[in-house]
Amino acid sequence: MSELKEMMEQLAHDARDAHRSISVATAEARNTALIACADALAVAKPAILEANIQDMELATHLDAAMRDRLLLDEKRVDAMIASVRAIAAQQDPLGRTLETWKNPANGLTFNKIAVPLGVIGMIYESRPNVTADAAALCIRSGNAVILRAGSESSNSSKAITAAFHEGLKNAGLPVSLVQLVPTQDRGAVGIMLKLNGLVDVIIPRGGASLTARVAAESSVPTLLHLIGNCHTYIHAKANPEMAIHVVHNAKLRRTGVCGATESLVIDEAIAATLLPRIVDDLASACELRGDAKARNIDARIQFASEEDWSTEYLAPILSIKLVGCLEEAIDHINYYGSHHTDAIITEDVAAARAFAAQVDSAIVLHNASTQFADGGEFGFGAEIGIATGRLHARGPVGAAQLTTYKYVVQGDGTVRT
Repeated sequence: MSELKEMMEQLAHDARDAHRSISVATAEARNTALIACADALAVAKPAILEANIQDMELATHLDAAMRDRLLLDEKRVDAMIASVRAIAAQQDPLGRTLETWKNPANGLTFNKIAVPLGVIGMIYESRPNVTADAAALCIRSGNAVILRAGSESSNSSKAITAAFHEGLKNAGLPVSLVQLVPTQDRGAVGIMLKLNGLVDVIIPRGGASLTARVAAESSVPTLLHLIGNCHTYIHAKANPEMAIHVVHNAKLRRTGVCGATESLVIDEAIAATLLPRIVDDLASACELRGDAKARNIDARIQFASEEDWSTEYLAPILSIKLVGCLEEAIDHINYYGSHHTDAIITEDVAAARAFAAQVDSAIVLHNASTQFADGGEFGFGAEIGIATGRLHARGPVGAAQLTTYKYVVQGDGTVRT
């Protein structure tokens, strides 16, 4: 354990040194580095795909959703490269003046300026694209990052990290800005969670057990990404054709992502005519579980237990709840949901506004699929996760959300009396 602790502390010291270099680098230097990393990823694409084949061959124990998250094909690697280029093209998140004011009582001018968080510890499971997203977003925002990938994506993450090192080297920045923990020893996570003073923020991205462990054990501040028990609510004044189209996408586009709708909530006033059409659309590809009212309308719907309302399936399974009104829908979502992403389908603007104001979630959508819970779709280029807490950042965490601020105060020989 002493050797493991020494290794983790060295990674953190190297990251701290690298952060000092990038925190004073110009926006142009960071952009150049990101473009160099994107170019290196393009060159390394065959090696990345080969590494992912190795990971997939070893991942026979994973369920379908986890294997889908692990898989890299040419399209997904190309999307990874495009995301890095998109992040490079964004407005610089550092040095922004967030607020400015002058206090006439003392004559001082106050400026609130965006600065990097510092050293970020990223702990994630089977998604190798997180390696590239986290590395690129941290470079853009002037942070160093220590990546602890899951064992399932070990080979893919190593190949992606090697490409970033090549890009950083070509751009004249230290490769220790992006470091991958070189061991799958679970003790490394525990040590990382205690590196106060060396690591500034821990961000977990994975299942409920990982998030719970980080929340319980970390003495380093955390930015938590919780499960996505997402809802789509069809209001009584929904456009039926739109509702069917959106629900299909929200559930089935990709069932293994955190923005997939796991529970359909539908007004009783519209359910008798609309629910059978939704079942027609989904039943061949999705297991449907509902309450007694839903099952009375359509016998193809199976029994839903109390546990179903709180479950993130990450699979082609959908729970269905009938409600009597907007307020009942909001209460159900706030009670059973994970405060991640929830949507309302309605032509009633007042109902949509009430839903948005009262549903306590990081992302609330009106007449749109919950699968838009993604930093790329928000225009962030990528995201390091969807934060569901209330402190620091909420929703997709992009480069701007990986900054904090300091106050720069301007005087003119000003002294306090």
